Amino acid sequence: MAEAALDAVRRELREFPAAARELSVPLAVPYLDKPPTPLHFYRDWVCPSRPCIIRNALQHWPALQKWSLPYFRATVGSTEVSVAVTPDGYADAVRGDRFVMPAERRVPLSFVLDVLEGRAQHPGVLYVQKQCSNLPTELPQLLPDLESHVPWASEALGKMPDAVNFWLGEAAAVTSLHKDPYENLYCVVSGEKHFLLHPPSDRPFIPYELYTPATYQLTEEGTFKVVDEEAMEKVPWIPLDPLAPDLARYPSYSQAQALRCTVRAGEMLYLPALWFHHVQQSQGCIAVNFWYDMEYDLKYSYFQLLDSLTKASGLD
Repeated sequence: MAEAALDAVRRELREFPAAARELSVPLAVPYLDKPPTPLHFYRDWVCPSRPCIIRNALQHWPALQKWSLPYFRATVGSTEVSVAVTPDGYADAVRGDRFVMPAERRVPLSFVLDVLEGRAQHPGVLYVQKQCSNLPTELPQLLPDLESHVPWASEALGKMPDAVNFWLGEAAAVTSLHKDPYENLYCVVSGEKHFLLHPPSDRPFIPYELYTPATYQLTEEGTFKVVDEEAMEKVPWIPLDPLAPDLARYPSYSQAQALRCTVRAGEMLYLPALWFHHVQQSQGCIAVNFWYDMEYDLKYSYFQLLDSLTKASGLD
């Protein structure tokens, strides 16, 4: 009897993503030709949790005309920044039976620019990607070149951003599939970003496992070693690479349907909270994103229920 009930729950969970997709998930990420009003943004995008790409939202930012690698060299070249260093471009990702975080180095931004332009070499792959508002804390000289928030989004969401993050890195730097508890407005200033997205409703098809956390350490010889973080608890993470999924190991993922989009210079992606995303970029891509804390409301509670049922039924 219990097994039959569990099978029924599993069946419902497997059918749920398609039903949700039919009701509310677009076949492709839609474009808006101009920023929405706060009312339209909240009603048409935030409430239904639908992503969109907004054009002409950054035209008034001086950064759009000014920001380039030579401009950074001239204005903030000597400023020290935190840079993530990994052997293969994957920071915060599953490697073997570990969840491995990047080595972190403090270097002048000019050194990162040298590597991006091929003037210098460094072991592994570099990515200026430290979140926690690294733009105002590490590169405050750049703040006059953009707005400190997105006014129509701040008004719609009733709050200011939790963090404003700056991103600059090599084409080999990849962000593994994950989700965040933030409404994300991701602005590309130069180059392009390639996003692979899954709605939260695809959770029954997206595997999670628990991993011992570890960190890359860069040795004096320029090689990498993986060092366990023994004081930390195990980390739940997605072991699957959506670009080359191991369907023999994770057959359910074949039923998930990814949305793919490219965000180009001058465009802004609205990525709703809890949407799964995997990100790649062009060489030397420059971007800024605004994280607004999500509302921990009924939508959040429903996602937690979906997550718990997926785990409890053994679909994970």
